[in-house]
Formats: sequence, C-alpha cells, structure tokens
Amino acid sequence: MTDDLTTQRAARDATRIDADHARSWQLVSAMTRDLFDQAELGRADQIIIDLEDAVDESNKAAARADVVDWLSTGGTAWVRINDVTVPDWERDVEALAGVPGLRGVVLAKVEAPEQVTDTYARLGGSTPVVPLLESALGIELATPIAQATGSFRLAFGSGDYRKDTGTEAVAMAMAYPRSRLVIASRVGGLPGPIDGPTPLATHSLLREHIGDAVALGLTGKLCLDLEQPAIINESMAPSRSDIEWAQEFLADFDARGRIVRDGSDKPRLGRAERIQQRARIFGL
Repeated sequence: MTDDLTTQRAARDATRIDADHARSWQLVSAMTRDLFDQAELGRADQIIIDLEDAVDESNKAAARADVVDWLSTGGTAWVRINDVTVPDWERDVEALAGVPGLRGVVLAKVEAPEQVTDTYARLGGSTPVVPLLESALGIELATPIAQATGSFRLAFGSGDYRKDTGTEAVAMAMAYPRSRLVIASRVGGLPGPIDGPTPLATHSLLREHIGDAVALGLTGKLCLDLEQPAIINESMAPSRSDIEWAQEFLADFDARGRIVRDGSDKPRLGRAERIQQRARIFGL
C-alpha cells in the first residue's frame, strides 16, 4: 500500500459517517478488486463488498481470498456474506473472523434470529451483523430478528422480496415491508433500517424512491454504483427548510421556558430535536 493511498484513506475516514447513521451503502462486487479502493474513497457513507449474489459459485473461493487480502492490507469495508443455508456461509465466516479491516457483515436472506446469532458468534462475538431481509418469512419475523444478539441494523432486500411475493416496485406494494422493518427496528432498539437498491434509475426516480422510504422512517439505502451515493446522502439528510423550521421551533420553545402549550408541542419537539441531531451528524 502506497503512502498516498494511506493518506487518502485517513482523510476519507475522518469525514465518514458512522454505520449507525450511514445513509448510502454501496454494494461492490467481490469480483472487481480494482474498484475496492475507488469505492472506499468515494461518496458512499459505507461500502459493502458482495460475496453473495455478485459472485458465481465457481469464483467464490478466489473472490473470498481477494476480499480477505484487501481487508488485511489496509482496506476497510462491510462484506455481504452468503446465507446460512449454503456451504459458503461457513467458509465466509471462517475466512473473515478476525480480519482487521472488516467493519461488519451483511448476512444474506435472513429468515430466523438464530441465523444472526450464529453468525455473530462464529465471527467472535464482536463483529456487527446487518440482517438482510429478502422474503415474506424474513419480513414477518423482522422483530425477533431485530432483537437477536448481534443484530446491528436491518436492511431490505427488495428485489428478492418482490421475486418471492410477486409484488411490484411501486410505493404502495413496498409500504408494508418497509414499515415492518421500521417498527421492528424501533422495538429492537436499532437505528433506522436500510432500504433496498433502485438499480439503473434516473435521478428523479431515485429521489422519488428515497422520498417514499424516508416518509416511512427508513434512514439508509443500498446502491449499486458510484453515482447514487451523493443523491442518497443529500436526499436522506434534513433539508434546509427542515433545519430552519427546527431551529425556529426550538428557539421559540426555549424562549417560552420550554412550556408545552398543547398536545401538538411534544411531537413537534421530538421531530425538531431529531432534525437538529441529524443535521449535526451530517455537518449541515
């Protein structure tokens, strides 16, 4: 690793949004090692190297070795690992356990809390696990999965969910599973969940999908390319008008001695404080 790359990584990490609050989560195929550094230094709050759907069965061993080598020589990322029902899950956790650059794992196709707990234990009991819920069963068991030991933040595998259920990629059809993730996260004491990706979308369609997700309470989004993180980061952060409203409300609330005037004050206070907190986190 060159000194220049080391310096660039240090500078990027100094401004990186932590995984609790990360908005953009960029998936990078484990078959494209030449893109790992570029993605790590890019606009995404967090990156996920994908050892699951992005890698053919015949290439998984070589891709896994590349990922472990990169993480062991200065790279840092999350890794999407294979689901617990296939042999590559065990190979993934054995190879990744204790690797220094591993931020955490995204566990594919989670359908039971024990799958999260087992993965967390096999990785040493300190590596966070993001369960990726991609089926009707996974969505229905979202609450116990969120409460499982090792669960860090829920994510929505929207493409496989649509394949499993026959639903379309429209706001009405996606409202139920998204809401289940939001409620389960709240019950489990987790940060807001991560929405599924919007592949090959125009900027306007991407913003529309983000708006739908934000309205339901999701606070992050998966993406598949280097261009989408900037749009996701902007759209999932408080707007200027939101920040101005929060500042004005809190100033007025403080000026009157923080006295509640009616039943609408407490919900508005909670919203204003959340906006202010997120604005600080994102440097707005």
